[in-house]
Amino acid sequence: MTPASAGRRIHAGLRSSADVALLDLEDAVPDDAKDSARAAALDWLAQYGAASTEVLPMAGLRVNALDSLHGLLDLIGLARSAVRPRVLVIPKVESPRDVEIATTVVGAQQDHPLVWALIETPQAIQNLPEILQARGLAGVLFGTADYAAAADCSRTSRALWYPRSVLAAGAAAAGLPAIDSPYFDLRDPDGLRRETEEAAELGFTGKVAIHPAQLPVIQAAFRPSATALDHARAVVSAADASAGGITTVDGQMVGPPLVAAARALTTRAGDTARPRHHEDGGTS
Repeated sequence: MTPASAGRRIHAGLRSSADVALLDLEDAVPDDAKDSARAAALDWLAQYGAASTEVLPMAGLRVNALDSLHGLLDLIGLARSAVRPRVLVIPKVESPRDVEIATTVVGAQQDHPLVWALIETPQAIQNLPEILQARGLAGVLFGTADYAAAADCSRTSRALWYPRSVLAAGAAAAGLPAIDSPYFDLRDPDGLRRETEEAAELGFTGKVAIHPAQLPVIQAAFRPSATALDHARAVVSAADASAGGITTVDGQMVGPPLVAAARALTTRAGDTARPRHHEDGGTS
């Protein structure tokens, strides 16, 4: 995520290995620079859309909250332009109406949703089931700093375990991806690794980076380890060999839920390797 007013950093973000390069018009831009940042973001996004076909991150935009003048101007600017980011993040979402307004104004299609809701208040967590059913919603993100400020709690793992768990589980139930909040200390890669591994364990599908240097740590945490992938291959092979019945792999009973999880992991990894055979009739 890069301030939309930071030219060189925008270029670096759009050329990074991130899945989405997100230009920010909200917290990273002071009030007296928001109009110029909006114009710059639309210009960058227009140029990026006309770029060559080389593999690049998807371009995204975080606008200001829709209960603010600048948030409304951001949506109007998008609506009046031919620019459409692949991802449009709406902050401070507490109601499905925010998502539906953005979807309507920017002309997103139901079968091509682009609006993501940033969940960052206790009220949003309370209203999460309704928000997750909003028309045009493509996914959700968690905002640690604003949530902690609104809840008057710490930004520690223990303090934020509940809202992060609720968000990841709710998104999974709705069939939507959930992205975890950034880790703000650029000098602490170990803390980033621990928090990102925790996010993956909770069921988040990704994490926001605030600097390209964080990307390798984040990508490694969400990439299946060789051991996990080897075990998943074994489970899938054993399930196929047993025609869907209960079987064992490495001495452990394997039933349908574990098989489904193993198939999902190998699919995410793009795995096509043939597994090796074990003595117990399972494979790896």
